[in-house]
Amino acid sequence: MSKVDLSPRPVEAMSPRQLERRKHLITAAIDLVAEIGVERVQMKQVSERSGVALGTTYRYFSSKDHLLAAAVSDWRGMLMSDLAAELRGSNAPLGGTERVVRFVHRGMRAFQRQPHLAHLLVAVTVSTDPFASEAVDAMANAGRASLLAVMPEVPAAARGVVPHIIDAAWQSELVAWVTGRSTLGDAYLRLEEVIRLVLGPYSTGGGAGAGAPAGAAVGAAVGAGAAVGLAAKLPAPG
Repeated sequence: MSKVDLSPRPVEAMSPRQLERRKHLITAAIDLVAEIGVERVQMKQVSERSGVALGTTYRYFSSKDHLLAAAVSDWRGMLMSDLAAELRGSNAPLGGTERVVRFVHRGMRAFQRQPHLAHLLVAVTVSTDPFASEAVDAMANAGRASLLAVMPEVPAAARGVVPHIIDAAWQSELVAWVTGRSTLGDAYLRLEEVIRLVLGPYSTGGGAGAGAPAGAAVGAAVGAGAAVGLAAKLPAPG
């Protein structure tokens, strides 16, 4: 007798009605996290808030971790799109480095306004649920793509590494703030330093860090072995 596949339905295979039901579940999850915090949210509460039966909810999300990872991934995706649109509509044109600094700082301010969602973002990154991990990977890829969109000055040879370094620094500072090991002000300062040191060599007319090799600059600013390894791959500005 063959086993029944209990895996949640992939988003790309959902009908419009199913996508609408999934949206209700995501919205309910985000609202509940913002109201009562990550730890207190239960699948039954999400089901009741969304109007989707509990059994049906599990056809969309395999677990609470999967649901919350998908929810914060969708929320962060909308945030990044809004930030990029805001920069495009700015009346005062910004240089490449200033553009990225503003993008990241405003992203951090959004988490400051929604601390429960900041906590959620940090929490889902360590989930062992395979479907949650897929959602986290997709969120990371989308975040790096959003960063790339606001740094067109970075040459092709560095476009796979530069957003990875900045995103890793952003995630590290978010974790430090959420866990109480850093203030938001300190996070702003360190993130700005990393961004200026990484993007300096690629900015028109140079700027802070323009005279130093990018790999050494990131090593000094981030100090983490993984970031240093990535930075070593940065090509010299051409």
